[in-house]
Amino acid sequence: MKVNELKLLVIDALEDIKAEDIQVLDVTTMTDVTDFMIIATGKSTRQVKALANQVTSQAKAAGIQPLGVEGENVGEWALVDLGDVIAHIMTPQTRTTYNLEKLWSVPETVDASE
Repeated sequence: MKVNELKLLVIDALEDIKAEDIQVLDVTTMTDVTDFMIIATGKSTRQVKALANQVTSQAKAAGIQPLGVEGENVGEWALVDLGDVIAHIMTPQTRTTYNLEKLWSVPETVDASE
């Protein structure tokens, strides 16, 4: 499966169970670990768990075995690692606390005079 197809599969799985504020970050120039990080919010720990399960189930149905799934037992923050795409699913409070969007949007060039 191509990376763009995998990205769409994850987005569709998240939308199926009403994830909120889905953000797709292209991190190809920042890390060799993955190409895309998809960040989404679940309204509750129960929804975060359900969203992580849905992403995992949809990936498996498409023949993709997740490399790892973390945090789905607690439900504050779940991570589904599909290799080229990593999904971070968090409660609103956890998402605000860690602010991954800001962390992964560091400018590529820094002016030395600043």
